[in-house]
Amino acid sequence: MSEPADPPGAAQRAPRSSLAVLRRREFGVFFLGSSLSNIGTWFQNIAAGLLVYELTRSTLLVGAVNFAQFIGSFLLVSVAGGAADRFDRRKLLIVSQLGAATVGGALAVVTLLGAVTPAIVVAAALLLGFALAFMVPALLSLVPLLVAEEDLDAAVALNSVSFNLARAVGPILGALVVGGAGYGVAFALNAASFLLFVVALAVIRPRTQQRSSGERPKLLETIRLVRSVPAWWAVLVATMVISMSTDPINTLTPELALDTFGGRELDAGLLVGAFGTGATLTAITLTSWLRRQRRALPAAMLVQAAGMLLVGLAPGLGVALAGMAVSGGGFIAGITRASVRLQAEVPDLQRGRVMALWSVAFVGTRPLASLTSGAIAEVAGAQVAAMVLALPVLVLAPWVARQIERPNPVRDGEG
Repeated sequence: MSEPADPPGAAQRAPRSSLAVLRRREFGVFFLGSSLSNIGTWFQNIAAGLLVYELTRSTLLVGAVNFAQFIGSFLLVSVAGGAADRFDRRKLLIVSQLGAATVGGALAVVTLLGAVTPAIVVAAALLLGFALAFMVPALLSLVPLLVAEEDLDAAVALNSVSFNLARAVGPILGALVVGGAGYGVAFALNAASFLLFVVALAVIRPRTQQRSSGERPKLLETIRLVRSVPAWWAVLVATMVISMSTDPINTLTPELALDTFGGRELDAGLLVGAFGTGATLTAITLTSWLRRQRRALPAAMLVQAAGMLLVGLAPGLGVALAGMAVSGGGFIAGITRASVRLQAEVPDLQRGRVMALWSVAFVGTRPLASLTSGAIAEVAGAQVAAMVLALPVLVLAPWVARQIERPNPVRDGEG
C-alpha cells in the first residue's frame, strides 16, 4: 500500500522498533493500563457469551449480546467523535472507564447473588457499549500525543498488540476463572481492570492537543471529508469488512467449542486465544516489514479471510485453532495499516471525528455482523456462518488495492 507523506524531520530521525517505544514513559504507562483493561474486557466477553449460551443454548442470543455491546458505537459516532476533538481526550477516557467499571461491578454483584438473566447480561452489554463508543475515538486519538511522530507506526502497532495480547490470554484466563470461580468473579475482575486503566491515565501527561471549537460537526460532513480522499474511504471499507468477518470470535466460539467440536468452556477460550496469539506474534515480529510493503492492507485481507475459511472447513479443533491463528495475523496486519494511514494523514483538529468514523467501521458494524452470524448459525451451523462472513473480505480486497494507490487531494493541496 502507498505510504503517507513523511512527517517533518522524519528524514533525520529513523523510526524506532516497536518495543523501544515502550521506554517512553507516557506511552509505556498507557500501554500497561490499556493492556490490563483489555484483558478484563475479554474476561467479560467470554463470560457473557458462555453464560448466555449456557442459559439459552442459542447462538442467536449470544449474537444479541454482541449486538448490544457494539450498537452504541454506531448510534453515538457523531457525538463521541466530536467529544474527542472538543474535550481533553485523557479525561474523556477516565470518565468512560469509570462508567464501564460501575456497570461491570453491578453485573458482577447481580451474578454473584444468583439473580442474573440473559436480559440483564444484554442490558449490561448495552451500557458497556455506550462507554466503548466514547472510549475508542478518544483512545485512538490520544496515541499520537504520547509519542514522537516517527514512532507513530510502532505505537499504533503496540496499541493493537495491547488488544490482541489481551485477546490471546484474556479468553483463556477468563474461561479458567469461569470454570474455577464462576461468572460473577469474571465480571468483577473486568470491573477492576477498568479502574487500573484509570490509575494509568491519571499519571500520564500527553502533549497538548488541538481542540476544535464552534458547532459540533455533523456526521455527514465527516463522511464527505473521508469520501474526498479515495484511499481513506477504501481504508474504512476494508476496516468494516475485516471487522465483520472476525465476529465469529465473539458470537460463534461457544457453539464451535461446545457443540461443533464437542469440547468444553476452556476450548472456547483457546479458539479466541489462538486468534489473539496470531495477531500478537504478527504485530511484534512483522511491523517494521509491513510498513515497507505498498500493498500490505489488501494482502492482509486475503490472509485474514483465508484463515476464517479454514475455521469454517476445519474437521476438528486443532485445524480450527490454526485457522484462527492465521486469521488473527491477517487481521492485525490489515487493521494496523488502516489505522496508521488515517492517524498519520488526518489533521489533529479532525482526527477525533475521523477516528470515530473509523471506530464505526471497526466496531459499529459488529451489531449487524453479530445478528447475521448468529442467525446463519441457527440455520446452517457455526462453521457455515464463519465462511459466509469471510466472503466480503475476499471480494473487496482487489478494489481496496486499487483505491489506496490513488492520490490524496487533501494532502496534495487539490481540495
